Amino acid sequence: MDMRIRELIAIGASITAHCQPCLQYHLAKAVESGADRSEIMAAIEVGKMVRRGAAAKMDAFAASLAQAAQLGSVADLHQDCGCGSPTVTATTGVANADCGCNT
Repeated sequence: MDMRIRELIAIGASITAHCQPCLQYHLAKAVESGADRSEIMAAIEVGKMVRRGAAAKMDAFAASLAQAAQLGSVADLHQDCGCGSPTVTATTGVANADCGCNT
């Protein structure tokens, strides 16, 4: 992979990570590496799409936990972890691999 492609990927990642100094740095490096305006704008758009998708999933996950809290079942979600159990998956829509729990 050449430096131009790496920097275009880094531009998208910078957008997704909300890192303004990263974006400034990688944008300059992309230009130095020969990226043109249309490639840079495409990389920015890809980063924005990824960011929107991640934000939408987090919003849905947070809403499911808030709903579980109203039902009084949040304490049960991770009792002895319980990750991946049918109750956890049905309540939160989150499977064991997506839980984020370290146990």
